[in-house]
Amino acid sequence: MPNYDDYSWLKNIPYFCSQAIFSDETINYRMPSEPSQYDRIIITLRTGRDIALQPFFCTEKCRLPMEKKRASFVFDYYQVELLPSNEEEHYYFCIEGEGFTLYYTKYGVFEKFQDKGWFEILKNYHTPQWAKGAVMYQIFPDRFFNGDRKNDILSNEYMYLGKPVKRVEDWFSNPEVEDIRNFYGGDLQGILEKMDYLEGLGIDAIYLNPIFVSPSNHKYDIQDYEHIDPHLGVIEVSDGALLFGSENNTDATKYITRVTNATNLEKSDLLFATLVEEAHKRGIKVIIDGVFNHCGAFHKWMDREGVYIGKSQGAFQDKNSPYRPYFYWNQQGNEYEGWWGYENHPKLNIEGCPALQQEILRIAAKWVSPPFCADGWRLDVAADLGKTKAFNHVFWKEFRKAVKKANPDALILAEHYGEAKPWLFGDQWDSVMNYDAFMEPLTWFLTGVSKHSTDARDDLYNNADVFWGSMIYQMSKLPIQAITTAMNELSNHDHSRFLTRTNRQLGRLNTNGAAAAQEDVHLSVMREAVLFQMTWLGSPTIYYGDEAGVMGWTDPDNRRPYPWGRENTALIAFHKDCIRLRKENEALRFGSVKQLFGEYGVIGYGRFTEQNRCAVVLNNSDKMREIFVPVWQIGVKEKGRMKTFLTTEENGYHTESTSAMVENGHIRLLLQPKSGVLLKEV
Repeated sequence: MPNYDDYSWLKNIPYFCSQAIFSDETINYRMPSEPSQYDRIIITLRTGRDIALQPFFCTEKCRLPMEKKRASFVFDYYQVELLPSNEEEHYYFCIEGEGFTLYYTKYGVFEKFQDKGWFEILKNYHTPQWAKGAVMYQIFPDRFFNGDRKNDILSNEYMYLGKPVKRVEDWFSNPEVEDIRNFYGGDLQGILEKMDYLEGLGIDAIYLNPIFVSPSNHKYDIQDYEHIDPHLGVIEVSDGALLFGSENNTDATKYITRVTNATNLEKSDLLFATLVEEAHKRGIKVIIDGVFNHCGAFHKWMDREGVYIGKSQGAFQDKNSPYRPYFYWNQQGNEYEGWWGYENHPKLNIEGCPALQQEILRIAAKWVSPPFCADGWRLDVAADLGKTKAFNHVFWKEFRKAVKKANPDALILAEHYGEAKPWLFGDQWDSVMNYDAFMEPLTWFLTGVSKHSTDARDDLYNNADVFWGSMIYQMSKLPIQAITTAMNELSNHDHSRFLTRTNRQLGRLNTNGAAAAQEDVHLSVMREAVLFQMTWLGSPTIYYGDEAGVMGWTDPDNRRPYPWGRENTALIAFHKDCIRLRKENEALRFGSVKQLFGEYGVIGYGRFTEQNRCAVVLNNSDKMREIFVPVWQIGVKEKGRMKTFLTTEENGYHTESTSAMVENGHIRLLLQPKSGVLLKEV
């Protein structure tokens, strides 16, 4: 640790000045953080104290001197006020001192002008306050809990992709390689019955994978957007026969009754409304999955299987159907286009069919309106909708208008890989599932394998430089409105379970088997990941069962049922403690983020507001490490104490408070291998 004498270390201008400089787009340094065109905006820049400086707020059009407004023990704070305007702003800071000039962008401090990484102000871009930093919980309904056995899919109830569907009798069995037509029986009643568990976990929102009528267990091939699937809801009328000796779904009369009977559909819809109402009573929001790029071949608009003959004039059954324009057809008119060639996923011709556009917009508004009152949409493969980028953007603008008119506090969150900025200007999506600026960098750093467990990169494993470079670069591409509401997941229904990734092995269910996904996993690394997830900027999202120790390769193995009665209770307790500490410390939900440390296997960062300052350090290496963390950079006094509130190590974790003395603005930490610590200034 440097042997600093009082404030003499401030004389080291290049080091001190560059490390002291800070600003971001959170409410801590920009007021308001999400301005409208009518707001005056106050921008704050932090610099080192008692240095002869003149900071400037700079855009392409102007260079405004900033005025010193206040000082703390080691920092000066400069501000500039911007007048109301409807123009978006891109800005950086220029700091002139005695004999030096520095430039500050989202990428950090530089001695030369930077034309990238500028901060930005997007006017009239508002995201729901409840979603900022909210703890979410993703549920794959069929695999969460079976609360009503009367609505279970029955074996041989119908054919799906050429084979009969099957009811899985053993809840604790692992998914088969061909899992798509196997059903465990989880449903909305099951979620209702486990609402106490979810509330006790401390979550703020539930995200449900698709729940509309659909023949698959994943339900990304919608059969009817108008109704909740009775197999997840209520089946009171179940007349008809199972499908024996026939491969034609027109003979699946029991299935047809179950999913088309008006009583079943109405009561299933009302059960969903009840679920949302019960969640709201507990302060929990509910987000539903919207699959609007494609539907399913069973859909009543297409009706390839003949389920709706006599009820709906499906386009596959009748070339004169009013729904023919809803799809893309070849020149002969006998084959439709499937999304990515999948015949079970007919691509919707939203771009070429105004009637279909209005239908989707109506459906979008319906489910966020009374009596259902869902709190938002997660949009499946949202960038694929339509045929051209131009139309895609036009449609999502109309979608946002329809949803926000029906429910101004609804969240619109898109599945997206890669550059999302074109959709994030406040007129389309609110935010995204955060693969690029969360799941991928963290997975590579902690495990060295990809989020699918199909690729390995030893050069990325424990590489703190690459980790911080990736995080800073990817976060810089997202507006603050999107960052604070981004879905930060370790696992989900499309990727391997994070706990399996900790074994650093590559595999899939069909090649390696289910048992291999459970071998040599490291709960200590899982706890490191959860500690990071629950203390990072955005909305930490738990994939059901991650908190209970569920493992699995990428889909379908990642869709194992929740192990009720066989949970890893210690891991659940760890999640609860992390969530509790997140809620008790405003810095962990709304605070600014600053990198504090980075060496092989070790990363450290601060989360801080004016009144609340926390630090998090992870040691993912296999050796004990002694490090000195410069907590002065987040405003911790040069002499004092920080207290550990949570420590996780190879053999477990604890929440016993211990003191870490602050000397000359640094704390000394002795970190065990595969460990993490959360500290707070006291």
